[in-house]
Amino acid sequence: MEPSCVKCGSTHVIKNGSVRGIPKKKCQTCGYQFTKNIVHVPRGMPLRIKLFAVWLYISGLSMNRISKLLNVSAQSVLNWIRQYAREQEAKPQPSGKAIIVEVDEMWHYLKKNSDLSGSGKLWMVIQDSCLTGNVGIVIEQPS
Repeated sequence: MEPSCVKCGSTHVIKNGSVRGIPKKKCQTCGYQFTKNIVHVPRGMPLRIKLFAVWLYISGLSMNRISKLLNVSAQSVLNWIRQYAREQEAKPQPSGKAIIVEVDEMWHYLKKNSDLSGSGKLWMVIQDSCLTGNVGIVIEQPS
């Protein structure tokens, strides 16, 4: 197999010294210097796998489970989901307002605004293992 340029694909390649014992080559067509012939192998997963991962995520599977099923990293799955979201859907604008309070302040907030609590009055989400401790988020439903 005759060496070819990794940049332009030309077979007009000559020896051009060495680096740490590894022979360098130089393309006479484009002037590009390289140390070894790199066979271009397509990287990444096919689009159908990425879309399948997004579909699994939308269906309710966690990113960690999807990454184990597809034998990829969870970060890759997250990147595919974010890329799909950027390309397909516009970011929704928030409606209403959110009040973030510490968990120990939650009781005082709800006690003070007892007429707001009850079925259909407030939405409450508790998030645990936050950097500052446990955090509760109370979201008032828009009227």
